Amino acid sequence: MVNLWNLLFLSFVHFSSFSVTLGGVSGNPFTPKSSFIRYWNKEVHREIPSTHFLLSKVSPLTAVDSASFSKLAAHNNLASRLPSFCSSAKLFCFPDLSPSLEKHSKDVNFAVYLDRNFTNYGSDRLAGLDSFKNYSENDNVIVDSFRRYSRDSAGHKDQFSNYASASNVVDQSFNTYGGAATGGSGNFNNYNHEVNVPNLRFTSYSDDSNGHGQTFTHYTEETNAGQQSFSNYGKNGNGVPNDFTSYGKDSNVIGSDFSGYGKTANGAKDTFISYAFDSNNPVNGFKSYGDSGNAAVDSFSSYRDQSNVGDSSFQSYAKSSNGAKVDFDNYGQSFNEGTEKFTGYAQGADGQSIGFKIYGRNTTFKDYTKKGVTFSRYSNESSTTSGKVVVSKWVEPGKFFREKMLKRGMVIPMPDIKDKMPARSFLPRTILSKIPFSSSEIDQLKRIFHAGNNSTLGTIMLDALKECERPPSPGETKRCVGSAEDMVDFAISVLGRNVEVRTTQNVNGSKKNIMIGSVGKINGGKVTKSVSCHQSLYPYLLYYCHSVPKVRVYDADILDPNSMEKINHGVAICHLDTSSWSSGHGAFLALGSGPGRIEVCHWIFENDMTWTIADS
Repeated sequence: MVNLWNLLFLSFVHFSSFSVTLGGVSGNPFTPKSSFIRYWNKEVHREIPSTHFLLSKVSPLTAVDSASFSKLAAHNNLASRLPSFCSSAKLFCFPDLSPSLEKHSKDVNFAVYLDRNFTNYGSDRLAGLDSFKNYSENDNVIVDSFRRYSRDSAGHKDQFSNYASASNVVDQSFNTYGGAATGGSGNFNNYNHEVNVPNLRFTSYSDDSNGHGQTFTHYTEETNAGQQSFSNYGKNGNGVPNDFTSYGKDSNVIGSDFSGYGKTANGAKDTFISYAFDSNNPVNGFKSYGDSGNAAVDSFSSYRDQSNVGDSSFQSYAKSSNGAKVDFDNYGQSFNEGTEKFTGYAQGADGQSIGFKIYGRNTTFKDYTKKGVTFSRYSNESSTTSGKVVVSKWVEPGKFFREKMLKRGMVIPMPDIKDKMPARSFLPRTILSKIPFSSSEIDQLKRIFHAGNNSTLGTIMLDALKECERPPSPGETKRCVGSAEDMVDFAISVLGRNVEVRTTQNVNGSKKNIMIGSVGKINGGKVTKSVSCHQSLYPYLLYYCHSVPKVRVYDADILDPNSMEKINHGVAICHLDTSSWSSGHGAFLALGSGPGRIEVCHWIFENDMTWTIADS
């Protein structure tokens, strides 16, 4: 008996040269794009133009590949063809790295490198210098692994300069890097500058080393929403100096975890200067830092100074240590107060000297040793920085504006509306329906997309799933969609079949002053409701769509204020009911007032979109 699947598959191949025209688009009728055009024309009361921006997001898979990958998904076997699937379907996947077998007996200058796995590299090296300059720069997804690099070396130096800057998603792992090294040093300068999502792991870095110092200067500056973890860093080390200068400066929602850092070390010297300075909501955890160490010297100067809120937790810091000296100078002077928690700090320690000078407010000390601790000018006030300075820093000019500003001839700032997500495509429903989409099935998802335990990709997927599973806010209707058909279904379930979807045409005018040209009022400027869709970071194109009641939607020509030439066509949405918004929302910091007292408008950013009832 002939297998029905084989007949269907052969029919797809047979028709692969058969071309039809749908909605002005000519091509194979069995491709995901052709299938979506038919679906749109059936479900929506208007044809979709061939140049519509939504079509560019539909899966680029051929009819044959779509059928082949659908079959693999049905048999839970996509993982076996993941590189091909990611490439053909235009997905966001991490490369599978194999160990590097390269051997170098002398100094090496690594420039303009991408995605490497350095395992047992530079082991037993005597002196010399390896330099990573402009390494993995300006790319989309960067995955680098340094394992047992420079282990047992003597007097060997490593320099990481302009490493992975201006990139999107960066995943770097330093595991037992510089272990048991004697002398020498490592320098991380301008590392991960202007990266969108940095995820960096230092595990047992420089453990058992002797005098092998590390310097982190301008590390992860101006980055967004990333995480650094330092686990057993410098463990059992002897005389190891570490300097963190301008670490995480000007960053947004950056997190750092120091666990077992400098544990049982001798003569450690760690300096944190301007760490998380002028950043937004930095979250730092120090757990068992310097535990059972001897004669450590730690200095925190201008730590989290001028930042906006944030949280720092010191748990069992310098516990059971001997002769530790820790100075907190100008610590935590944030604009909007954050939180500081000291639990079991220096318990069981002997001969320690711990001083707090000009220390910020909102601090909790629990089970804290009372010996050898001095407080000088402990402050009950936040930083004296004016609110306007913080607002201008963390609420970008033009990000929020009032409805009255959408007038012809008005010159206003435009924020950076550029899409900083990796380029991806939707999946066809035939494949999407066969892939799990639940936080309870994260292990299966990690297997499909080759994401290891505690990996960046696994964390990214789990975060997106949890946000999609979050209960809707009062009055909100929400859904996460991974196919264009699913997005259409959600939009018409809220608005009916006579719908239209819009987005801002391009990114011209971003971060500049613009002039408003002619302004159009969607639905005649009446108070209406819309469906807004925002991207979530996930292997395939995933949108978080939700209904937005009581809005007015506008489109407007955007002009260069000097030449008066049209450079863009923007879509703006004005939220008329802000009564449920937080009083600390950036819109109120930027515009003044508070919840329910004003309307708030913003542009639709690149690749985001808003659905409305179509104008007749």
